[in-house]
Amino acid sequence: MADECVFCKIVSGEIPAERVFETDLVIAIRDIRAQAPKHLLLIPRKHIAALSGLADEDAALMGAMMLAARDVAAKEGVSDGFRLVANNGESAGQSVFHIHFHLLAGRRLGWPPG
Repeated sequence: MADECVFCKIVSGEIPAERVFETDLVIAIRDIRAQAPKHLLLIPRKHIAALSGLADEDAALMGAMMLAARDVAAKEGVSDGFRLVANNGESAGQSVFHIHFHLLAGRRLGWPPG
């Protein structure tokens, strides 16, 4: 765990969050700064600062993240249309340096995002 990482503190329970899904590898919470009617964050329990920092041994974890996205979308009733977003690095908009996916749904999502 990174001592100052807000997501590590959420994973450990030190900071409360509305958890909607959990496995031994991944948690999903509601985003407090929602950008869509359904905006959830999928966070691995393992601290990895950025996607570019993934190691080969993290392949199973990333697969678990994709399956969690599928399951969260089903639980939220949005399996038929959702967007999954990951930012890598500050220049791409990453503001919390613990990998995570944004699951957005509940309205028509145009392209480009915004």
